[in-house]
Amino acid sequence: MKKVLNVGGNSKAIPLPPAYTGYEHLLLDIDPTGQPDICCDARLLSTLDAGQFDAIYCSHNLEHYYHHDVKKVLAGFRHVIKDSGFVHLRVPDVGAVMKAAVERGLDIEDVLYQSSLGPITVMDVLYGYGKQIESSGVEFFAHKTGFTPKSLSQALVAAGFGHIYCTSGNLEVTAWAFKGTPDPEVCKAFNLALPKVAAEPLPA
Repeated sequence: MKKVLNVGGNSKAIPLPPAYTGYEHLLLDIDPTGQPDICCDARLLSTLDAGQFDAIYCSHNLEHYYHHDVKKVLAGFRHVIKDSGFVHLRVPDVGAVMKAAVERGLDIEDVLYQSSLGPITVMDVLYGYGKQIESSGVEFFAHKTGFTPKSLSQALVAAGFGHIYCTSGNLEVTAWAFKGTPDPEVCKAFNLALPKVAAEPLPA
């Protein structure tokens, strides 16, 4: 069975995207409250055994690290996935948030959108969900950096990922980064175009 490591996912009760049906779901989190399979700071992933996982799913967690630590986290991701593995990232799109705030004339404490948790302000997206940070007293819930499609792609390239797909929508950047050549089955599952392969030369 393929294995996916859910980094910073809080709880295994939160479902993964349907494309991970059939994968063994392992949770890594710095907070032991959610009973993670691996209780670890993602900046220390490089200390774990290499090549354990087929995929890493990391949803709205990478922005919780300082900018200079992002490269440590991404290096750890690359370390623990197999040569055929991939990383699936979701982060707020700071560029889209800034554009929406300007176009709609929003101040930093104005509501940007409504969620299942209630109203989300511009400040919540940029700096972390204020109510959660206040009620928990856990500063790790604060956002310490931000991304656009361009900056996230550049960070993944710098981390050594060879094939990167990056999209943006609904104030969110989603990226898939492959350690090696993308698996056609994975590309199909996530509706990603297969990489172009140069045609072989015709025989003389």
